[in-house]
Amino acid sequence: MSTLAGVMSKFRLAVVQLHVTKVKADNLSRARRLIKEAAGQGSKVVVLPECFNSPYGTSFFPEYAERIPGESTQLLSEAAKENNVYLVGGSIPEEDGGKLYNSCPVFGPDGQLMLKHRKIHLFDIDVPGKIRFQESETLSPGSSLSVFETRERSSQSFLLPFSLSDQTETRRCCQLLVYPGAFNMTTGPAHWELLQRGRALDNQVYVATASPARDETASYVAWGHSTIVNPWGEVIAKAGSEEAVVYADIDLQYLSDVRQQIPITAQRRHDLYSVKAEQES
Repeated sequence: MSTLAGVMSKFRLAVVQLHVTKVKADNLSRARRLIKEAAGQGSKVVVLPECFNSPYGTSFFPEYAERIPGESTQLLSEAAKENNVYLVGGSIPEEDGGKLYNSCPVFGPDGQLMLKHRKIHLFDIDVPGKIRFQESETLSPGSSLSVFETRERSSQSFLLPFSLSDQTETRRCCQLLVYPGAFNMTTGPAHWELLQRGRALDNQVYVATASPARDETASYVAWGHSTIVNPWGEVIAKAGSEEAVVYADIDLQYLSDVRQQIPITAQRRHDLYSVKAEQES
C-alpha cells in the first residue's frame, strides 16, 4: 500500500468483534480464525478488540498478563504474516518489570512487530447505582502516543488507542483513528457511537472501534456494536452485540475531498491555541 493516497485510494478494513471467554486458548484460536476470514474478504487492515485474549476485569489482568513477545503476540505475528495483513492486536494485559499495562501490539504483513502502544488514559469511572470500574487498581498508564504507517513514506497512518489528543495526530496526516475499546452497558448506549461520530467530524478522519462481543454472563458486560465511521460523521458499518466481523472500504480520495470542502485544519487559529504532544525520548 505504498503511498496509499496516490496509488491505492481504497482499502478494506475489518473490525473483529470477538466473543471472549475465560479460556485463553479458545480466545486465541477464535481470533486466528476470524483474522483469516477477514483476509479472505479482501481486508488489508484487521482490528481486534480490547482485551481480546482475556476477560476484561481488574481481577483478571494479573492472571492473564503476558510479556511481549509472548504466547498471544506470537499468534498475532503468525496470523498477520499468514494472511498478509496489517494487524492491530486489540489489547492484552502486559507484564513488564513488575508492572501491568493494557497494551496494543501492531504487526505488519511480514509478521514483524511494528509498535506496542500502552493505554495512556486508564478507565476509572464511578457512576452511582450503575457501575464502578478502576483500571488503575492493577494497571499502570503508558506514556506516549503511537502512530504507525502502512509502509515506509506512506501518507496513510493510524493512531492507536486512547491518544492524548486526536487533534495532535490528525495534524500529522492521520487518516484513520483506531480504538479497541470495551464500553459497558452504562457508557455504551450513552457515549459509544456519539464519541466516534464526534471524533470523525472534529478531525475529518475515519474512525474504527473494536469491542468484545457482549456476554451477559460476564462480570463486566461489554456493549459491543463495533463501528466504522466516515469523515462526514456517518456510520458506514456497525455490528450488533454478538460475535461478528464488520467491513468498510476506506476511501482516501473521499477523505481528501471532505477536507477540501470544509478546510477545518487550515482554518485553525494556531496563533491563539495549539495542542502539542510530549513524546518519550
